[in-house]
Parts: sequence; C-alpha cells; structure tokens
Amino acid sequence: MNRLRNIKSLLIIPLLLVLAGCEDFLSTEPDSTRATINSPQKVSQLLATAYPQASYVLFAESMSDNVADKGTGEDDKTNRFSFLFEEVEATVDEQDSPDQYWAECYRAISVANEALDIISKVPDPQQYSAQRGEALVARAYAHFMLVNFFSQFFDATQTNPSPGVPYVTVPEKVVLKQYDRRTVDFVYSMIEKDLLEGLPLIADGSYTVPKYHFNRAAANAFASRFYLVKRDYAKVVQYANAAFPGESIRDNLRPWNTTYESLSPQELYNTYSRASQNANLLLAETSSTYGRYVAQYRYGMNFRKWQEVSQGEGIIGGSASWAYPLYTQGDNNYLIPKLNEYFVRESVNAEIGFPYVMVPLFTAEEVLFNRIEANAYLNNTSAAIADLNLFASKRVSNYNPSTHVITSRSITNFFGGNLRSGIVNTVLLFKRVEFVQEGMRWFDIQRYAIPVQHQTSSGQVISVPAGDPRRVLQIPQSATLAGIEQNTR
Repeated sequence: MNRLRNIKSLLIIPLLLVLAGCEDFLSTEPDSTRATINSPQKVSQLLATAYPQASYVLFAESMSDNVADKGTGEDDKTNRFSFLFEEVEATVDEQDSPDQYWAECYRAISVANEALDIISKVPDPQQYSAQRGEALVARAYAHFMLVNFFSQFFDATQTNPSPGVPYVTVPEKVVLKQYDRRTVDFVYSMIEKDLLEGLPLIADGSYTVPKYHFNRAAANAFASRFYLVKRDYAKVVQYANAAFPGESIRDNLRPWNTTYESLSPQELYNTYSRASQNANLLLAETSSTYGRYVAQYRYGMNFRKWQEVSQGEGIIGGSASWAYPLYTQGDNNYLIPKLNEYFVRESVNAEIGFPYVMVPLFTAEEVLFNRIEANAYLNNTSAAIADLNLFASKRVSNYNPSTHVITSRSITNFFGGNLRSGIVNTVLLFKRVEFVQEGMRWFDIQRYAIPVQHQTSSGQVISVPAGDPRRVLQIPQSATLAGIEQNTR
C-alpha cells in the first residue's frame, strides 16, 4: 500500500510563548484558606488539583523507539537530551521537562495529603468517603508515575531492592524536610495499599465533571495498569472488566474509522481530549508546548518511523489499512492530530499567557489492551483474539468483518513462534500505533526490557539495552536539598 496518498499537509501558526512557573521539589500547604474547606464539596474542589499539571509525553516519547533524528527541526532541550539518553538540563520552570514533572507529581501528592488530613479531623469523616477514595488513588497514581520514571523499573520476578522515590503520606509543615527513597518494592507496596483502600470508596456522583477526577472507570483502569506491571494477570482482567462491565467497552472505543474519519485536523484536535469522548477516562490539564511542536521536534516521527510504528496492520487479513490520519507540517514532520494546545491569556486584553495541553491519562483502549495481554498469559486465547478483532473493527479503514480478521494463524504467520507470544507481540504493536506521540510506548519498552537504539543524523549509534542506568531519569538537583540521593547514570 502506498501510505503517502493519505498524508496531508497541516500548517499551524506558532503562538507567543511565555513559560509558566512551577513549584519546587515538594509543596507546602496547598491552600492557606484551609479553615474554609469544611464540606465534602470543597474537599472535592481541592482534589481537582491533586493531579500532575505537567506532562511526561515529550520525554517519554523522545526516549522511545518511535522517534528518529531528522537532522533539523525544533531544538528543544528535553527532546534532545532524552533522545540522546543524557541528563535533561532543564529546570522545574521549563515545560515538559522531567524536573517539572517530578515537581508537579509531588505538588499533587501534597494536595492529596492535605485533603486526607482535613478529612481525618472532621467530626463526620464518613461523609467524606468519596473524597478520601479519590485522594488515596490520586496519591497512588502520582507515586506510581514517579517511581516508574525516576527509579529502576519494577520487575515482578525480583525483589526490587534498588532505590525508589520518597512515598509521602503526610502534609508538609516545614520547608526542607528530609526524605528517604526506600526501595522500589516498598514504593509498590504503598501504591497497592493506597489503591486498594481508595478504589472502593470512589463515587462518581461526587464529581461535577467525572473525567477530571479518578472516577470508577479510571480508577479501575489504573488498577489494571498497575497489576499488568506486577504480572498479576487475573487481577488485570478483574479490574479491566470492572472498568467496563459486560460488552460496554465496545461502544467506548474511539471511532477512528467512522466518526473521526470525517473530521478535519482542527476538528480532531478539538475532539480527541474532550471529556465528552467516551474513550477518555481521566484527563489532566498540563502546562505544555507539546501540542505546538509535536511534528516539528528534531527528534520525532519521520515517515520511515511511521512505517515501522504502523506495521501491525499486516497481522489483519484482507490487506487492512489503519484509519489513523497522517498529516505533515513540512518535510519529514509527521503527526496524527491528537493533543492540541490551548492558550490562556494572562488577562482579557493581554498578548501573553500560558500554553496548555489536555492529556488523556487513561483510556478505554488501554483497558482493552491490558485485558488482551492478561488473557494471553492466562491462556484465554479465544477471548484475547476476540478483543483484538474488536479493536481492529474500530481502526481499519472500510472495515469488513468477513475479510479484516485476526486469527491464530495470521498472528503466528506474522511473528512465528507460539501463539501466546504472538498475541502479546500483536498487542504491543497495536498499542504502539494507537498511542504514538502520546508517550505510552516507553512503559512497554520498560516492562519488556526492550533495548532501544537511536541513531543521530551524523551516524552516531546510541544503544541503551535493558538495565542501562540511562533508562532511569535523574532525580532533580533541587531534590538533593531534601536529602534525596541522585541516581547513578
């Protein structure tokens, strides 16, 4: 197939950029008006900010095998250093940097801890059970993301004694409190404790806009991701099914080959990250310029990479072709319109302001992929293949159920080897194309210890095998003031 015929030109006018500020390592009390937070509704309003308002997408995508050195393009420090697997020399004030993400995760944790402390002191804490549930799950999520980026990745077959990240469970009352990293194993045990305690308490009716909070579907999606890393596959299926009981996941997948297919680039941008989209389970507002430069970064997706990323369509019968619309912003700058920038002016008449991107943190597609992978390991082959075909039915252009079929034979013909590994590899390829330019590929690279090789335009080859310390992000320099030891790289 000649994919070039589906590539269209898309030009975006750059906007004036003023970088937004970000707090330092760990926040102090998030709201000096604590005394006025005296109702479940007000605690819920506080918890609306218990989510990292910084993005991991740029550095996660830049470290992955989805990108190439195009030789020219937007020279962004986070993009460049991440591709080269060098320490990112960008501060907490610089958008899309690891340091900013670290700071925002701990700010979110501080908010969650403040809410939990308030709840522990009210005369009727049972009235705040939904808020307590959200705070616990939000705290677990922020620590989960931190430990996965800033520590050696969790290995379910080992004891994971390497340094984790500080697991903070109390509000901060001093400026430079000292913290211990403990171990990755300890951090995971605390994440699990918070997650299992908080999830049953979550009540969607307590939210004005559930997609901006850990609603029940999103919390169960998080649990399915967590247990996928832990390789507890029965629990992955349990929580995936709890996120979408019965066959309801079918109607919640993104309609790429129907509704989305008729949308213009701007309409796609305006649709993809909306709370009205059933596929979006949890959305986070992040301070980011990623939407502006995604196609223009020097280290990004070129056409050769797109061919590699999209090769999974070859597993589907009937000469299937993905329905994802590929656009270009000039030579070799490719993108699928997803994460759009919106600009918030400092005031009504101001010419300056701050760029933001709304990022889907959990989606129906991820839940489906988690269930497929888990069922493969549980030897539920027919269920896994049925879900693979469900995904294809929403992704193949001009889908024909009689010809566009995934079978055990088409899987083993494509990969060779046994069916279980073939199903897992199919999931990984489908996830790669589904989440391209969203940073999700990095988690699969870490889970499966997939080696990464980047080649620069000058011919230098950077090989980063499994276990290489360069796969772990450096602890921010500012965190050393709190006694936190940096990683060895």
